[in-house]
Amino acid sequence: MKKIIPNLSIKSINPGYTVNGIRDVGEFIELQNATNAPLSLAGYLLRYVNSSGKQTTLAHFSEGSSVVGEFLLLRLARTANSAEAELTYTTTLAATNSRIELLYDGKIVDQVCWGKYAPLVEADSTPVSKNDSESAPTCVENFDTKHPTILARDADSGNFEHLPEYLTHYDATNPALQLPPATAPPSAPENPAPTPSPSLTSPPAEPQPTAHCQGLEFTEVLSYYASDKSEQFIELYNSTDASINLAGCTLSYKKKPYALAGQIPADDYLAVYPAQLNFSLTKDPSSTNSVELRDADGTLIDLLEYVHGQKKSVAQAKFIAADGSEFWRPTYALTPGKENVLQEFRTCPDGKIINPTSGNCIKVTAPTINSVNSCPAGKVRNPLTGRCKNPDPTTTAPKPCSAGYERNPETNRCRKIKSENDGAGYALVPTTYANNSTFIAFGAVALLVAVGIIYIILQFRHEIARTARKVRQRLYHIRKDLVARGISFRRHK
Repeated sequence: MKKIIPNLSIKSINPGYTVNGIRDVGEFIELQNATNAPLSLAGYLLRYVNSSGKQTTLAHFSEGSSVVGEFLLLRLARTANSAEAELTYTTTLAATNSRIELLYDGKIVDQVCWGKYAPLVEADSTPVSKNDSESAPTCVENFDTKHPTILARDADSGNFEHLPEYLTHYDATNPALQLPPATAPPSAPENPAPTPSPSLTSPPAEPQPTAHCQGLEFTEVLSYYASDKSEQFIELYNSTDASINLAGCTLSYKKKPYALAGQIPADDYLAVYPAQLNFSLTKDPSSTNSVELRDADGTLIDLLEYVHGQKKSVAQAKFIAADGSEFWRPTYALTPGKENVLQEFRTCPDGKIINPTSGNCIKVTAPTINSVNSCPAGKVRNPLTGRCKNPDPTTTAPKPCSAGYERNPETNRCRKIKSENDGAGYALVPTTYANNSTFIAFGAVALLVAVGIIYIILQFRHEIARTARKVRQRLYHIRKDLVARGISFRRHK
């Protein structure tokens, strides 16, 4: 079923992405005029709601303004191409769990949310039940920062979907936003009263800036004063390119409003001292304290929160990281009405330095072991142990060792002389034993051997006799042969 699109609706959204270290590149919100004719914008308000339910007015159209084209483009003020839009806003959109609302006379006429559903809050700050199908929107998926997309409304179904590419509609030569004409001064009567002309007594008055707080933001707060409440301050910053009149703007603290006055030039700071507005901040709250900045119509512009754990003379300040993201940090450098300076540690008196681990001031320590001339006179630094020692013993004669000690050539220290064993003190002296038991033992052994021999001879006597005869016969033949050879040799000779 196709959704009913109001006369003025949300067409597309880009929350901005980080490209080459630059954050919020390409962030915009595009509105669409569905009437095919100029449409009065009086009574319309564009609002942003983050995941915690905080509401921020992005654009509040004044009486007499209108959109004369089909599309109206708004961009984040601090982006490089912010000039390519009819309007700018100062609060960046989150890529997750947020919602954009378009209101007319305080009633929501169109909205789109992404990610986890954020509690819907009507103009009277009454939460609407998530179960109310008519008011509770169906959220689309969160934006993926690694795969940038643009959330755009489909012309046929009226539903929002993520698109990888989308072409915005903006023509610098034919702007779609028409602002109310400047009010002409009243015509002079025919017979004016003789009153002094301001032009004769003073220079022409410069045009006064509009009385609203859009574009202001909190940037610094000091609650824990050192000696007096008059030291407390709250710093505001004008992020727009025009001066802002504070008439009608208020600070709200503990549900009590405190009117502001004066003006803040473009891209400048203003320090507001609570003591001058007849109130004071809790130095170190037990939980979380908040200060609200509200517009003349009561719209919440910015919210300042400071928690338990404040330190004396330490401010909480907002800083911008290299990637464009904002963060709050405690700083010891107090800069009311000026650009913030991050000083993580206190300033120490002369002779002391900061211990980065504890954050306390400590006395300057002695030179480190790598320092030159850090050893007492007459000693040098040992490169191996880092301790001071006497000069090289090769250049200085060592003290003689005591009696019974000698110098160790490896360590150059005295050590006890060790006696060497050459055997001179332990000569071998033969000892003659005449023990009867020893003689009897040797005699018994000899007797056993003799008995054994006799037994062997008796047991093998026949074999021994045959072997003896063979040996005799062999010897006899050898002798007979030698005799015969000797006779033959003599005869031959």
